[in-house]
Amino acid sequence: MNQSVLIGPFTQILPLDALPVKGALTDDRLHLIEAGGILVEAGKIKAIGQFDDLYRQFPQSSIQEITQKAVVLPGFVDAHTHACFAGSRALDFAARNSGKSYLEIAASGGGIWRTVAATREATEAELLSKTLDHINAFLRQGVTTIEVKSGYGLSVDAELHMLRAIRRAAHESTATIISTCLAAHMLPRDFTGDHQSYLTYIEHELWPLIQKEKLSKRIDIFIERSAFSSETSLIYLQKARQAGFSVCVHADQFTTGGSAVAVKTGAASADHLEASGQKEIEHIAASKTVAIALPGASMGLGEPFAPARALLDAGATVAIASDFNPGSAPMGHLLLQASVLA
Repeated sequence: MNQSVLIGPFTQILPLDALPVKGALTDDRLHLIEAGGILVEAGKIKAIGQFDDLYRQFPQSSIQEITQKAVVLPGFVDAHTHACFAGSRALDFAARNSGKSYLEIAASGGGIWRTVAATREATEAELLSKTLDHINAFLRQGVTTIEVKSGYGLSVDAELHMLRAIRRAAHESTATIISTCLAAHMLPRDFTGDHQSYLTYIEHELWPLIQKEKLSKRIDIFIERSAFSSETSLIYLQKARQAGFSVCVHADQFTTGGSAVAVKTGAASADHLEASGQKEIEHIAASKTVAIALPGASMGLGEPFAPARALLDAGATVAIASDFNPGSAPMGHLLLQASVLA
C-alpha cells in the first residue's frame, strides 16, 4: 500500500474548484482554505483541506512540513503556444520597428515563412532541445499545462517532424503538453496548388499518419486574408471533426469571419479575436467555444487587444494565453501578459 504524505500547513490554498466558467468571476466566488494541507498518495492529490483536519483524518500519513509562508493554487494553463520552432525572427522585429505591418512582412518573405525554413532544417533532436527549453521556462513561471502547436513545417514530413518532437518533449517534461496540428498555418510557398488543394493534401496525407502515430487529437487553422478563407476553413474543420479530431481556430486577428466558423464547427476555442466586434462577441458568448485572448501578439505587433472585458460581460468563457512564438509574441510570459490585459 502506498504511504500517503500530508504537506503543509500552507498559509492559504486556493482550490479553484466548482467555479463558473462563463462570464466574469468575482472575488466572493473564490474559496480560500486557511492553514491548509494537501494529502498526496501515489503521486496524486487525495484530499485538500485544513491541515489539522487532514492530520486527524489521516494520522498514519507522513508529514512534509512547510515552515515558510506559502500560498498554493493550481498550475497555470497556457492554451496557445508555438513553442516548437527553430531560428530567429529578429529581422521581422526590426522591420516592424521601421513601420512595416505583419502582413507586409509576410508578403516580403519574412514572418511565418522565415521560421518554416529554419524549422525544416533543424533535426528532431534540435527541435526537442529548444522545445524543452521553452517548456522549462514556462514551468518556472508556474505554468504546468502547455498547448504546443506545429505549423512551422507546412509539409507532411516536416509537420510530422515537429509533432514527434512535441511528443518527445511531453514524455521528457513534468509539464502536461497538449499537442495541436497547425499544418494549416499558411499556404506554403513551395506547394504547387491553391489553398483548397493544400488543405486536401493535409487531410489525405497527414491526418491518417497523425492518428496512426497518436501524435495529436487537435486540428487548428489560421483564418485570415494572408492564410485561409472562412469558406475553405469551414469545410476543413468539418472534415476534421468527422475524422475524430477536436478543433480550434486562429480567428479574427486582423479581419472578422474566423470566429463565426469556430462557433459553427463547435471549436474548443477561437483564439486572437482582436478584430472582433459586438456581433462576434455576442455570437461567441452564446456558444460553448472558449474565447482565448492573446495579449502578447497585440503587444508584439502594436495592434489592439482582444475585447476580453466585453466578452466576459457578454457571458463568454474567456482564457488568456501567451501565443509564445518567435515572431509576433516572443515574450512568452503568461502572467505578465495577463496583468497587462487586466
